[in-house]
Amino acid sequence: MKDTQKKFILPENEIPTAWYNIVADMPTKPLPMINPKTHEPLTVEDMSTLFSREASRQELNTTDRYIPIPDAVRELYKSYRSTPLVRAYGLEKALGTTAHIYFKNESVSPIGSHKLNSALPQAYYCKEEGVTNITTETGAGQWGAALSYAARAFGLELAVYMVKISYEQKPYRRSIMQTFGAQVIASPSMSTRAGKDILTVNPNYQGSLGTAISEAVELAMQTPNCKYVLGSVLNHVSLHQTIIGLEAEKQMAMAGEYPDVVIGCFGGGSNFSGISFPFMRHVISGEKKTRFIAAEPTSCPKLTRGVFQYDYGDEAGYTPMMPMFTLGHNFSPANIHAGGLRYHGAGTIVSQLLKDGYMEGEDIPQLESFAAGRLFAQAEGIIPAPESCHAIASAIRRVKEATEAGREDVILFCLSGHGLIDMASYDQYLAGNLVNYELSEEEIKKTTDSLEKIIK
Repeated sequence: MKDTQKKFILPENEIPTAWYNIVADMPTKPLPMINPKTHEPLTVEDMSTLFSREASRQELNTTDRYIPIPDAVRELYKSYRSTPLVRAYGLEKALGTTAHIYFKNESVSPIGSHKLNSALPQAYYCKEEGVTNITTETGAGQWGAALSYAARAFGLELAVYMVKISYEQKPYRRSIMQTFGAQVIASPSMSTRAGKDILTVNPNYQGSLGTAISEAVELAMQTPNCKYVLGSVLNHVSLHQTIIGLEAEKQMAMAGEYPDVVIGCFGGGSNFSGISFPFMRHVISGEKKTRFIAAEPTSCPKLTRGVFQYDYGDEAGYTPMMPMFTLGHNFSPANIHAGGLRYHGAGTIVSQLLKDGYMEGEDIPQLESFAAGRLFAQAEGIIPAPESCHAIASAIRRVKEATEAGREDVILFCLSGHGLIDMASYDQYLAGNLVNYELSEEEIKKTTDSLEKIIK
């Protein structure tokens, strides 16, 4: 195989037939999600009042290393998978480096991001259970778009609560959801008690993922034959996304290399988990020494500056309590353009892996992320989503480190989505209208100090 080969794609018969469950291999299992009233660990029965039963089983599965992908889901995967693994020769040249840069291009999915990897199985499980209606939230709109597509594929009715600032910043994502038949509501709204309460206190509130989750959960609990579907944070979502890394493993072997560093942008953890967990199992076993970096925005630094504590997944406190690195469920993130990363907490698996030193968090300022995205677009011909720009910025930092140390590192990152529907964000960047957001310790303590101290 020539060293100049740029793109690696698996044949259809090598697309994974099972997802990888990293919890089965973790030396220290994540603490359980708990009932906020009793502090008792959740059961499948508890969870399945809100989620599909199969998603609930997967969420609490700590023993099975591999979980089969249903045939109906795998057939739909085949319409866009495997996604390409690409050697970023253009970016390497632009940076003047001898490091080898690869990216897994999840932007080629029908809706332009990795989110479809979990939307399809979750919609399938709801349909198999006889559910007719589902609800969800979305930040930047990528998850909402993915679930709208999946809901249409399996004949489900969908209501999406879209964070208000993104509803206004990203109208075409809203249009995509509506084109597939979803109802889209700007959050906070007056359609739920949670939304009304928030707007009563702060009429001009531009929303957060925590608020949108509260509204989606409330609607699901009040609607007959309805389930709530989540696009990040939870274990079963991370599980579904591991198809990214499982493919990338095979594709890196095709390229004749193995990554020294694996990077993903980070909001709740879905695409970072997807690209990293299959490689991380070899670090857990002691076979490899790969470094794993989750790149989050400086304005929402739950991994780098949050506290490890039990917290709610939503603002109103409707969800179970999860052990996570968090800024507090009442944290109001700045109105940055990477809407998918504006979430207060990290998933339980990622939080435990961070505690145990298997991975690290890194915060990226908004202007640095857009500069990295623009350079990548010029070098590789793909305009990345604002979220993905954080992973690119982190990869560029790693290149500079390797160059200064005289190393030829192999760097792999996940391009979680394209930015063709985010050009208004780029317009703002090119016009010089964007700024960096820095949080003071007082701002962080204001929301973290109010958390119930369950973990001593």
